[in-house]
Amino acid sequence: MGQITVKAEVAGRVCALPLAVGAAVDAGDDLAVIEAMKMEIPVPSPAAGTVGKIAVSIDEVVAEGQTLLVLET
Repeated sequence: MGQITVKAEVAGRVCALPLAVGAAVDAGDDLAVIEAMKMEIPVPSPAAGTVGKIAVSIDEVVAEGQTLLVLET
């Protein structure tokens, strides 16, 4: 069983975290939504797996490259 660290591709504010720890996801499912420059940018799952850890919270400001969550594959 491996892990994939999902990182923010842009700096912004986390405006949605539609999943909880333990949720099963498919590749392409939205894991989070980041608001940057008045645009909402979805963060898709790179692979199928289970959400193992969520490292941010709603309304938290994140930097580009910051870890958002960890997927167990």
